[in-house]
Amino acid sequence: MAANLGVVELTIALHYCLNTPEDRLVFDVGHQAYAHKILTGRREGMAKLRSREGLSGFTRRDESPYDPFGAGHSSTSISAALGMALAARLKGEKRRAIAVIGDGALTAGQAFEALNHAGSTGADLLVVLNDNNMSISPNVGALTEHLTRLRTAPVINRLREGSRELLAPIPPLRQLVEEMRSRIKGALGADSLFEHLGFAYFGPIDGHDLPLLIDTINNIKDFSGPTLLHVVTQKGRGFAEAETDPTRFHGVSQFDPTAPSKSPTEAMSWTDGFGQWLEETASNDPRVVAITPAMKEGSGLSGFAAKFPQRFYDVGIAEQHAITLAGGLATEGLKPVVAIYSTFLQRGYDQLIHDIALQNLDVLFAIDRAGQVGPDGATHAGSFDIAFLQCIPNMLLMAPADGVSLSAMLQLGLDHNGPAAVRYPRGKLPTLSGLPPVEYGKAAILRQSTLATTQPRALLIAVGSMVEVAQQVAEELDATLIDLRFIKPLDMHTLRTQAATHSHLITVEEGAITGGVGQTITARLNNTGLTLPVLNLGIPDQFIEHGSREQCLADCGLDPDKIAVNIRQFMTNSVKN
Repeated sequence: MAANLGVVELTIALHYCLNTPEDRLVFDVGHQAYAHKILTGRREGMAKLRSREGLSGFTRRDESPYDPFGAGHSSTSISAALGMALAARLKGEKRRAIAVIGDGALTAGQAFEALNHAGSTGADLLVVLNDNNMSISPNVGALTEHLTRLRTAPVINRLREGSRELLAPIPPLRQLVEEMRSRIKGALGADSLFEHLGFAYFGPIDGHDLPLLIDTINNIKDFSGPTLLHVVTQKGRGFAEAETDPTRFHGVSQFDPTAPSKSPTEAMSWTDGFGQWLEETASNDPRVVAITPAMKEGSGLSGFAAKFPQRFYDVGIAEQHAITLAGGLATEGLKPVVAIYSTFLQRGYDQLIHDIALQNLDVLFAIDRAGQVGPDGATHAGSFDIAFLQCIPNMLLMAPADGVSLSAMLQLGLDHNGPAAVRYPRGKLPTLSGLPPVEYGKAAILRQSTLATTQPRALLIAVGSMVEVAQQVAEELDATLIDLRFIKPLDMHTLRTQAATHSHLITVEEGAITGGVGQTITARLNNTGLTLPVLNLGIPDQFIEHGSREQCLADCGLDPDKIAVNIRQFMTNSVKN
């Protein structure tokens, strides 16, 4: 809510002044595009926003012609809009390309790569910088300080106040005024970084002054060459609770706005469990430092940041930098912990391979939101981390089943010589009974089938979040159940010994089946000469639509009922064959 309420006037002004969808209006991330959705024929659909068969929480090309580019991960809008502007020039088409990007998204490297390229192309691109001094948390870094100077410099404010008169509609006068304006700003040291990158810079202006926005956009929308309009807004504008606490209202679940505010007591989440472990561990180990790419609250680091501010690094939306920064810290004997969502780790994959694993540096990756994420949908699903991590040399990769194993694996990863990763899902942190202690590199046999070895009996291997579900299925089918725990290295001794006494093998993981650990186990067993019918269950080779987390898991066949049905059918068919 905070991001969307902050850009209501800006969105109205853009659609009023532009000829969308012929003019390409690209919103970055998509969190601030709800007013845009309402204005472009999707008002009635807002009632099912982020729900199954409802509107996406982000812009999507297949949802509306007014969404020329899909969003989800930040900092892509300038690159996409520049591509559209260059395409229009090549095709000889007279249409505009506009990117709306926040100051938080502007901290990412891709945004600067796009600005750097755009400035050299001369393309007719308008970048609207929505500056609210926040991403999800308050922004950090030198760019934030630069924008603050632009917002507060008296010369800029004076020029802003007279912008309607300065941007006269007569082209020669307008050009003369802009030349004078640039010289005055340069002489007083108030020129912007964007001008040095080749952009004509205007602003900052009040992003809630609708007449001023309309006048300004109308005056600059047909400028040739790269142009940037700096707009200052307030997150949560018009809703007192969101204005006061924009971080909490960045993303909210359903609530009654007329009801008294209350702080419901919620069960501990996987994220909470990680945060608690990190604070306790750091209290006893001064080498521990924490890094996050602009996800302090979402990754469970608020407590650590408050307790150890000198050992906490929020690098902004800069996943690549976060990972290599961790590598630099590790070379000096510190123990960096990178708290990052699975979907965002994808953005730092080269750094993970080249800067961490290749040098075998001691960096622990706490990978949150591994698996299905419900309302956030396909853009944020952590479907691929098992596939892209298990192939990296020197990598230790673990998946806990409950809170006790989570803490144990995090500690193992911290103590490990080399890179280590612990992946865990979104949601409530379970407490499972009867799990044996975690031993390095060892799978745990949680249940043995009581069926005779002469009968068809199943060996069920569950990974991390799927252990709790698999326990129900194993009891129902009288199957042997293994908690895999270590995706890399695999405990091949236990797996081969157990597979040799069972007729069927089933693997269950909350990750992509293609390239997943189930396929790896199958291949490794085959390489030892042991073959038996195998069923790999996990996330199928498709993007799963947004809905509740339970719906998304059911779509993948990963709820208890569907797992049991699929195993029965698999065993029946394989016996017949």
